[in-house]
Amino acid sequence: MNHQKRQIKVDAEQLAFYLHKDMLPEVRMKDAFSSQIKSLCNTRDKLVKLRTTLKNKIHNILNAHGIISKREDFSSEKGLQKALSYSVNAVAKIELEVIISQIRHLNEGIARLDDEIKSKDSQLKGFDNITSIKGIGPKSGAILLSVIGDIDHFPSRKQLDAYFGIVPRVRDSSNTMHHGRITKQGSKLGRTTLVQCTLIAIRYSPYLKKFYLRLKNKKGSGKAIIATSRKLLGIIYETLKNDWVFEDFPNFVIKTT
Repeated sequence: MNHQKRQIKVDAEQLAFYLHKDMLPEVRMKDAFSSQIKSLCNTRDKLVKLRTTLKNKIHNILNAHGIISKREDFSSEKGLQKALSYSVNAVAKIELEVIISQIRHLNEGIARLDDEIKSKDSQLKGFDNITSIKGIGPKSGAILLSVIGDIDHFPSRKQLDAYFGIVPRVRDSSNTMHHGRITKQGSKLGRTTLVQCTLIAIRYSPYLKKFYLRLKNKKGSGKAIIATSRKLLGIIYETLKNDWVFEDFPNFVIKTT
């Protein structure tokens, strides 16, 4: 019971903190088109993860037979055929045949979903804006926009941060509020995509790279990339809010009409 009371107290304090900071994540209704794109992207993500699991299984089977391989070897048809050519026992041979058959079906399904997403992504509001940010490609842009929906539903950048679950947890200790790891609430696919885009963006943007390296030296690469992702999300927010299209993102030059 004492534990439950403490948890209720902590939850109430966190709620009060996020309300005070205008960071409380909300459930938002998206338009039908954005919801369709998000559904396509989520289905694709599940199939990609399943394919990765099957590739790992191939690697493990071959490894058990003393055959050295890399998981990325099975990303091509040539690599899959090579996996089938190895000398393994009868049971393992059947496993490989079934797994590789499933991977081929998954490849076809993922390609079909990619084509469908590509045929629709440019119709998303803000697509030209977000993809003008170096590091955000068409597919990533479609995922991020499908997660965000209408940017006008977010009165502040902090609310968008909270919606992506990329704000720190808050815990209470001796009447002192401590910030810990990020909440990881909201869309996991959106958050993962944001981090992946950030890893690319820091290669091109001197501003983001400088910010990332400064934090990396102080807090390590993990915390630095999350903080830089939050910085990129802030740029995305301003870009969509102000209808910016970058002519030269690394130098922060915006196209003028």
